[in-house]
Amino acid sequence: MAGSHAIEVVVFDVLGTLVDEPGGLRTAIRRAVPAADDASVGELLAVWQQHVEREQRCITQGHRAYANTQIIDAEAAQRVADEAGITDRATIAALSTAGQRLPAWADSVAGLERLGQHFPVVGLSNAGRAALLRLNAGAGLRWHQALSAESARTYKPAPEVYQLAIAAAGCPPERILMVAAHAWDLRGAQAKGLRTAYVQRPVGDPPTRSDAFDWRVDGLDELVTALTAR
Repeated sequence: MAGSHAIEVVVFDVLGTLVDEPGGLRTAIRRAVPAADDASVGELLAVWQQHVEREQRCITQGHRAYANTQIIDAEAAQRVADEAGITDRATIAALSTAGQRLPAWADSVAGLERLGQHFPVVGLSNAGRAALLRLNAGAGLRWHQALSAESARTYKPAPEVYQLAIAAAGCPPERILMVAAHAWDLRGAQAKGLRTAYVQRPVGDPPTRSDAFDWRVDGLDELVTALTAR
């Protein structure tokens, strides 16, 4: 494995990696359905997540025309509302934008700031452009550049999304590091020649024994230290 000196640009996944997506959605569902207990909130969260995952997969497989996350989240919110018996339009509208109000993990903001003193730092998210703008602002995430999969009109792990980062970085893919809490995301980046770093989060998709990522770290502090050691 080449050393960190070969890295020119660091690219981060956002949802789940830098922000707590399930936690933020749970909070929004609980607000929309205040009488729901923890188990019911968990079931409604599963309804949301299953819809989003299914529809994004349909788009990447060519079974559905591209729709951005604002549209898919609105569909997911309506499914949750139908399941929970919510009919108030204002409540459903507020729920549909829950994906734009997700809390950052405790080390995310400071980790990005530290890393940004040494490398250009790029966000690469499945979130639509408008949703990503509001998500970054609300969570306090600061980038040199933030890229949305909407520009490729598909979703990760489609190779066209990682190509956005390669084009923005302006350097060979082997000099770009993709950071994510999802092994499936890192596998997609590897397929385009990017180097990879798995960061452990309470949510996400952990690596399997067959995954060979360049770094595996418990948090951003550990990653920043590894990348900036000379």
